[in-house]
Formats: sequence, structure tokens, C-alpha cells
Amino acid sequence: MAELEAIKRRQQDMWASGDFAKIAVSQILVGELLCEAVDLHPLQTVLDVATGSGNTALAAARRYAEVTGVDFVPALLERGRARADTEGLRVRFCEGDAENLPFEDVSFDVVLSTFGAMFAPDQDKTAGELLRVCRPGGKIGMANWVPDGFFGQVSQLVARYVPPPPAALKPPVRWGTEDGLRELFGSRAAIQSQRRSAIIRSPSPEQWLQGRRRYFGPTMKAFQALDPAGQETLAGEMLDLLRRFNRSGDGTVMARSDYLQVVAIRK
Repeated sequence: MAELEAIKRRQQDMWASGDFAKIAVSQILVGELLCEAVDLHPLQTVLDVATGSGNTALAAARRYAEVTGVDFVPALLERGRARADTEGLRVRFCEGDAENLPFEDVSFDVVLSTFGAMFAPDQDKTAGELLRVCRPGGKIGMANWVPDGFFGQVSQLVARYVPPPPAALKPPVRWGTEDGLRELFGSRAAIQSQRRSAIIRSPSPEQWLQGRRRYFGPTMKAFQALDPAGQETLAGEMLDLLRRFNRSGDGTVMARSDYLQVVAIRK
């Protein structure tokens, strides 16, 4: 337990570094599509778990839901509040942990998470919390990277360069598999899933990597932990991986990264 808490503290520091909002802006469409997948109704109560700078929370608010976004990085919540104010949307942003959500049982009609809750270290506890705060008959909607997609492969690549996690810790991409979801939710939810694609665009592979190294906390921390030779090797492997997924044909980047769109109906 103490080891998981230490991992969580490191994660909090990692996600607070850089400027994740600049990365998340490329994933706005994923949150919009997730709100459509759960067939979000006006005035439904919605919780967006690990909301970051608020992509999916704002998408739900645009559909006139009563929205709360929760995250454990205060600076990202401030970005979400600023975005909501700019659009004139009503979203309550509050600090909290996906493994210990600060809400009563069955508080929400819909619980959402876009590339967020999947990274919490204690996956079973996180799944239990998503179920706990969702009312019976309500929906849990998630977007989770799949293991064989681009970002799933990037995560596994970077993990080779950082200290190994405890043996008992499952990889985040477990959430991007149907078997993993059945293990996590068990008989407590009826699960529907659909594989979808997010498109990565950049003027060049090198510019994409520069953005990840400058703004994306996990990539920043991985490079900072390496000596110059290790940094050069990791950069080369990341660029090679991107080029394998790239389909632009003109030197720019248009790479598909698959994810699993999940709609689980709480029993």
C-alpha cells in the first residue's frame, strides 16, 4: 500500500510538470465522441474523472449536463476553470483522486474518463470507485489506449527506460482490452466497447517529439532520468515508432492511434 501511495505521488508530480493542457488540446474530439457514445441528456449529473484541463467535462457541459470534473493536479483544474469561463460553461472543478473519489455513493448519472483513470496505479480500487459513484442503471464512459495502438506502444517503450513498477502493478493499457475491463468491472456492469482512432498531426516527426519532451510530463521525466546517450537512444526509438504509424506520405505527421471507447451500464 505504501509503495502504491509513493507511485501516486510521483505520478502527481509527473502530470503537474510541463503543460499537459497543450497536449490534451489534440484530444478534444475524443471527449466529444465519448459524450455522444453515452447518449448524454441535458440535466444529467456527470462526473469526469482525471479531467486534466477539462476536455471531456467541457464537452458534457456543452450538452447542458450538470458537470463536475475531478483531478489531483491543481494547476490543470485551474486551466479547466479558465476554459469554462471563456466558453460561459458551468463546470464544477475539484481536487480529488481516482482511487478515492470525494463523492457519496450513487451521486452521478454518468461517470466519464478520457485517458485518465486508466493511469491510476491501483486499478481494482479505481474501477470500484467509478462503479460506486455511478447510480444503478447509469453509465460509465471511458476512452482508453489499446496495447497495440501508437500511444499504447509509446507507453510500453518509455517504460523500458524508467525504473520498473512493482511486479503486482498492471499496465495502464489493461483498461484498453475487453478482457481487462471484464476483470475490472466483473458482473457489476454490462460492457460495450468500440475501437476508435485518434489522429496525431504535426508538421514533422521531430516537432512532435519536441512537443512531447517540452510539455508532456511522463516523457519529460523519462528523458530527465537518462544520460545524454540514453536520451538520444530513446528519442531515436520514439521517432522510429512514430514513422511506422505515420501515413501522411509527405514528411508531415498524420498517425493513427487506436483507443477503446467504452460504455459500461452500472447494474
